[in-house]
Amino acid sequence: MRVIILAVVLVIVHTLTNGQYGFHRDELATIDDARHLAWGYVAYPPLTPFIGRVALELFGISLAGLRFFAAVAQGLAVILAGLMARELGGKRPAQLVAAAGIAIAPVSIAAGELFQYVSFDYLWWVLTAWLMIRLLKSEDPRWFVGVGAAVGLGMMTKYTMGVLVIAIAGGLLLTPARRFFRSPWLWAGVAVSVVIFLPNVLWQIQHDLISVDFLRSIHARDVRIGRTNGFLVNQLFVPACFLTVPLWVAGLHYYFFAEDGRRYRTIGWMFVVSLVVFLVAQARDYYMGPAYPMLLAAGAVAWERWTLSRRVWRGLTWAALAVGGALGILLLPIAPVNSYMWNHVSSKIGDLREEIGWPELVQTVAAIRDSLPAGERAGVGILAGNYGEAGAIDLYGPAHGLPAAISGINSYWLRGYGDPPPRTLIVLGLSQRSREQI
Repeated sequence: MRVIILAVVLVIVHTLTNGQYGFHRDELATIDDARHLAWGYVAYPPLTPFIGRVALELFGISLAGLRFFAAVAQGLAVILAGLMARELGGKRPAQLVAAAGIAIAPVSIAAGELFQYVSFDYLWWVLTAWLMIRLLKSEDPRWFVGVGAAVGLGMMTKYTMGVLVIAIAGGLLLTPARRFFRSPWLWAGVAVSVVIFLPNVLWQIQHDLISVDFLRSIHARDVRIGRTNGFLVNQLFVPACFLTVPLWVAGLHYYFFAEDGRRYRTIGWMFVVSLVVFLVAQARDYYMGPAYPMLLAAGAVAWERWTLSRRVWRGLTWAALAVGGALGILLLPIAPVNSYMWNHVSSKIGDLREEIGWPELVQTVAAIRDSLPAGERAGVGILAGNYGEAGAIDLYGPAHGLPAAISGINSYWLRGYGDPPPRTLIVLGLSQRSREQI
């Protein structure tokens, strides 16, 4: 019950603070995609825009309403972390510590305050880990059907779920659990995941695997500008709160060295294989965020046993979690714009700056359109070089009588430039050289 209360409090805190600024540029693009439902998009699979469409139908254009679903996803992840600790033999203290460790994780906090595919990807990874623990504990292969469903939903959310699939296969092969490969239930789970993911596969085939080209390009850019640097060092700070390092290290030890952890060694390998794959692939540090709950749950169980006769250490642990929670509050969008806290935090967290100024941008574009000669206004088009700019034009532009944005980026490229094509262009976010190449 305390874990559920913690999850509810987390959702409430996010919901109350998520309306402080404005839509993030990623959210603006997702809202646009939500208005053009499809089985796939250039930048990501279709599930997140679908959830965005549900939010639009329920709440309209509401910042807190859209982000409510992201907050709920993190609340559910917190509950699942507590359930993992319980399945591993942890009592209430261990369950609460595991849940709190997730609640204060930087990646989880960010996933709860912005509506993005990361929010739901996190949930599917944690759900899959919990189902795998249930399977290994019960030795009932029918749980593979649930695993397959979670994997399918994950693949419809973010393609990095494929790394977890590799990790599960590796974890099974490297432990006595490899016997499950002979079970028809494992292959039933594979079939379930394929059926769920199939519509997006067909969409990709119809569009010449466009997302493969997109992701290859984005990855090359990330490597070139240094976004993938420091992957291993940043594991201490980004995917989980640095104050919980002893907990997740204890979790890793539990899976590989504890007597009663042998049954769950597959879970330990799932983490290690994921880490190695992301490291070799030169991934960004936060990609590992959803893998840490499975360690924190086991670490909380080990912590509970070790501190049975060490009450002082229990107190220090709760104090550390409280400090981590206080630091996590700084990541929430609560500081007034241009205040000291805003300037300090936004200099470290670029996402906050991406939530400011979009309505003003659209007002400026409308003023430019109004300054054109009357004969040019009717055939005007707005060419945006950034999906945030395009999304802002499409969201706020109708109130100013602006046409839908034209852009060559992401799924805007698939939508073309309208018929008839514009005769006059207002250009946003493109350099002189880029404009000359159009």
